[in-house]
Amino acid sequence: MPIGFVDVPRPARTCEVEARKHLPGKASSVFPTPCRPVLACTTHAEANALSRTMGVGINQQTFHLFPKMREVDALMQSDRTLHRIVHEAHPELAFARMNGGKPVLSKKRQPDGYAERRKLLAKHGFRTRIERLPGAARDDILDAIAVCRTATLIAAGTATRLGPADERDRHGLPMHIWF
Repeated sequence: MPIGFVDVPRPARTCEVEARKHLPGKASSVFPTPCRPVLACTTHAEANALSRTMGVGINQQTFHLFPKMREVDALMQSDRTLHRIVHEAHPELAFARMNGGKPVLSKKRQPDGYAERRKLLAKHGFRTRIERLPGAARDDILDAIAVCRTATLIAAGTATRLGPADERDRHGLPMHIWF
C-alpha cells in the first residue's frame, strides 16, 4: 500500500516515477497512487470524476484499494514512530532485484510466472509450499513473501530506496518505495 499522498495528481510521487523506470515491460504494475482529496471518495464514479478534474482518471482496480490505503494512511498519521519502521515496498521491484535487476515479465497468475517467482524466492532463502490462504490468491501470497524479503533488506541496511530522502506529504509521511 502506498504511504504518503500528493495533493494533486501531477506531479506524481517521485518514487512511483522511478519505480516504473526500474520495471521496463512491467511499469503498469506500479498503479498510480490517487491524490489525497480523491482518496476520501466513497464511489468509483465520484473518485474518477474528481480525479479527472485534476487531469488523471482513477481505474476500478486502484479504487478497490482505497479502503486499505485509508487504513494505512490513518495508522501512519496516528503514530510518527511508525515512519521509521513501516516502509512501502513493491513486489515486482522485489522480484526484479531477486532476478538480477531484470523485471520478471511472465504473468504472475499464469503457471510459468508463478513457478518463476517461486524459484526466485527459494533461491533467496524463501522456500514456500503455501498455495492457499483464506482471502488471498496464491500469487498474492508470493507477493507478500517478496516484500518480506524487502523487509529483511531494510533491516540489514541493504535495501534500495526510491524517491528523495526528504520527500514527504503534507502530513509528514515519507513517500518512498523500497526494494
